[in-house]
Amino acid sequence: MSAPPSGGGTPIENRRQLIEYFAAGNKPRTAWRMGTEHEKFGFHTATLKPLAYDGPDGIRAMLEGMTRFGWEPVVEGNNVIALQRGLASVTLEPGGQFELSGAPLETLHETADENAQHLDEVKAVAGEIGAAFIGLGFAPEWTRQDMHWMPKGRYKIMREYMPKKGKLGLDMMLRTCTVQTNLDFESEADMVKKFRVSLALQPLATALFANSPFKEGKPAGYKSYRSHIWTDTDPDRCGMLPFVFEDGFGFERYADYMLGVPMYFVYRDGRYVDASGQSFKDFMKGKLPARPGELPTLNDWADHVTTAFPEVRLKRYLEMRGADSGPLPALNALPALWVGLLYDQTALDAAWDLVKDWTVADHDVLRAETPKSGLSMLFRDRLLAEWARDVVEIAHAGLRARKRLDAHGSDETVYLAPLDRAVASGLAPADELLAKWQNEWHGSFEPLFRDYAY
Repeated sequence: MSAPPSGGGTPIENRRQLIEYFAAGNKPRTAWRMGTEHEKFGFHTATLKPLAYDGPDGIRAMLEGMTRFGWEPVVEGNNVIALQRGLASVTLEPGGQFELSGAPLETLHETADENAQHLDEVKAVAGEIGAAFIGLGFAPEWTRQDMHWMPKGRYKIMREYMPKKGKLGLDMMLRTCTVQTNLDFESEADMVKKFRVSLALQPLATALFANSPFKEGKPAGYKSYRSHIWTDTDPDRCGMLPFVFEDGFGFERYADYMLGVPMYFVYRDGRYVDASGQSFKDFMKGKLPARPGELPTLNDWADHVTTAFPEVRLKRYLEMRGADSGPLPALNALPALWVGLLYDQTALDAAWDLVKDWTVADHDVLRAETPKSGLSMLFRDRLLAEWARDVVEIAHAGLRARKRLDAHGSDETVYLAPLDRAVASGLAPADELLAKWQNEWHGSFEPLFRDYAY
């Protein structure tokens, strides 16, 4: 949600343009790529407290230090708020979470190399300022008051609007981290099938990658507290989107959904104009209170599309949004899971066969319960770990069929290893963290920051 805004662009003259915006994402199979994004918390190694923006040991210093590796700074006002290198970027979430938005790549081997290089660069700069970074779904000890707001205009608008819509929106902004992958589609029909499969299975990904069992120094009562937070953030722009499973779903129906999502802002002349709660439909009539008499552009539409946060999001590609951040193997496993399921037709068909008779009630139960129970949840008389095993097996088959080998002759299934362990043991990362915290760590979080930092 933190990409630099578009601004400007082609004027919108009719509703058809909004639909065509999504349809422009259609790509032949040979052009399909994968993009992986992951967020992480920075902290001072001496105090285990989060990094502020300013100061010689803050987020600005991190961004400026990263420029030695060829990253170009992106500035808003007088502040560096992002970095760009080729088609990849480093951006900031509201509480200073450091996010790599990776380049569109052909293979998971390239993704693994990209993630490893990025973390090496981050560690090099962080080590010089007495900082480190860790991948967790939710900050285990820090309160809202411990967090430092980043100087980005859109976050000021969201900060003021979020409490009007839910109780946990500020926690989402300040104290959560995710890993997601972005995948292509060939046609509207291909998009629809991938959207349905990935949306139905998103709760299983939440369970497999659950890595946020703590809140403010105590067990949170959830395996993925990050996932639970999204259930009380903003009902207008979050959730499971039951209309995706209805007959006739396609680009037009998603455009209608986005037209119904209240706006956050309009970006003009290098600044964000507060349009929170206002209607894009009114904008198209020249009746937006924030910009009276003005009509939107396609770039305004592209910006608006980024302000919805369902479990799967459509842009000109599909974003898988259900997983907690984690250690490097998890950052590689998340794209491996979804590429294996969605980029091989036989695997996609098998995944659809698994979920095609699930009801809206099934989707709702899974979404509500997996943050708390994880792989131990009982669903349709089977443990979720058993369902997850079937899903991971399909992903294995899909990746084997791709036959993308690295220099050592290994195919892409090697990146599913963390998920193989999870389905074999029935334990997600959160279960392991809780067991260590209760036993060998004796209720201390120092070993967590020490042993799990990148």
